[in-house]
Amino acid sequence: MRQQRRWGRRAAILAVLLSAPVLVLSAVTASAAPATRRPVAQGLYRGFTDPQAVIIEGYSATAMEPFISRDGRYLLFNTSNQSPDIAALQYATSVSPGIFAYQGPVAGTNDPSFLSGTPSMDDDGNLYFVSPRSYSQTLSTVYTGSFASGRVASVHLVPGLGVAAAGTVDFDVEVSPDGASLYVSVGQFNGAAAPQSAVLSIYDRTGSSFTLDPRSARILRAVNKRGMLTYAASISTDGLELFFTRANPAGGNPAIYRAVRRTSGQPFGHVQRLAAITGFAEAPSLSADGSTVYYHLLVGSQFDIESVTRPATS
Repeated sequence: MRQQRRWGRRAAILAVLLSAPVLVLSAVTASAAPATRRPVAQGLYRGFTDPQAVIIEGYSATAMEPFISRDGRYLLFNTSNQSPDIAALQYATSVSPGIFAYQGPVAGTNDPSFLSGTPSMDDDGNLYFVSPRSYSQTLSTVYTGSFASGRVASVHLVPGLGVAAAGTVDFDVEVSPDGASLYVSVGQFNGAAAPQSAVLSIYDRTGSSFTLDPRSARILRAVNKRGMLTYAASISTDGLELFFTRANPAGGNPAIYRAVRRTSGQPFGHVQRLAAITGFAEAPSLSADGSTVYYHLLVGSQFDIESVTRPATS
């Protein structure tokens, strides 16, 4: 049971997306590889330090998939995805650095029968999230709507996204601050209980729709490392830093990485693991000023949100 839980939320989400409408998260099993095993990093990034628990006043349950709004006012996250729970989007408002006040579910986004998670939002308040509620009919999972004061209006599937065949799933989404690009995590199952592959892809806005960026594979070549699972992106305000999660499908703890580039449109490179973050950590979210990375961490039997900091870059 512990190995099942420790495989983490992304594998669980993928299994859910491919399952029947009744969510069965406990079906995902991990490799027997030791939990201390880690992917080989191309060096360590030591810019962030001082890991701290994020306090959500009035909330003590599992908190996963953090997203900090660009203005710093809102912390979005989802509840546990471990069966019999069904993950639902929640939000809290900023009180002071590292402290938020729980406000409740994000109205207009959650479905009582299907997971809703992995929130991201652009500067205009357009919220993006993943839910398998229509996957069996549409092969699409990424939804959007307009967020204001804890409520999302006009929720709908994002036009232009979706997969070609069952077994492939868009299971995580990050929107750039200007709303022009989506960084989508795409997983491939091929009938197995755990993903054979997971990579990031970039989609660009074209009118009210999105299309796959023809440069996506080249831009993300160093990020999408062969033989590893790559997912859960967070892009900086200037588009020059990309944070993401990388895991070894053979087992062990996932870890959070950083890649950089000099100008927008260039490929990312110089991939490094964040040295300050240890343990079973996933789902980075970078603050708009670049000073703080929020992420979820397995603490005992529960996922909690923590953060690391560095001097502000903007």
